[in-house]
Amino acid sequence: MSRSDRMPEIPADRLTDAQKAASAAFLAARKGPVFGPFVPLLRSPDLMTNASTMGLHLRYRSVLPLHLSELIILITAREWTQQLEWHIHAPIAVEAGLAADIVAAIREGRRPDAMGADEALVYAFATELHRNRSVSDVTYARVVETFGEQGAIEMAGINGYYTLLAMSMNVARTALPEGAEPQLPPLVG
Repeated sequence: MSRSDRMPEIPADRLTDAQKAASAAFLAARKGPVFGPFVPLLRSPDLMTNASTMGLHLRYRSVLPLHLSELIILITAREWTQQLEWHIHAPIAVEAGLAADIVAAIREGRRPDAMGADEALVYAFATELHRNRSVSDVTYARVVETFGEQGAIEMAGINGYYTLLAMSMNVARTALPEGAEPQLPPLVG
């Protein structure tokens, strides 16, 4: 079976009116053309537009500091072995202040050895949510104490949003940019 991109960029002359409008709205909101996970999502223009709006809130208006949001995104990319999500966000995470050894541990599928208290709390929340489909009372209480209820729900939102993107790209087999190599090894066990 071919591993080629199932839903590559749609040629401009084949876009529907709704896809053209969604692409224009995306360009206005994000100051750039449809890219990455939004390429397959453009097959459903309203879904893409709403996903983009949610993503802008979760990335740029969340109560969480950027390095913690990026930690969640990397955990999600690792859980779904989503290469493009990892390719985009690993450098952003390091630039935002997440230690390279934390990024490396997550890439390898293991719990990082040295994390700050907030990083360890976010790691616990995200991994519990992905693996247990829930968060323990202890972790939830600590998250609310540290980040408030808004922080707790935004953490859930970031996990869910980037899971949506990972699932969409995995279904579409969204390709890495030309010349980029996969960074995530398969998870064992």
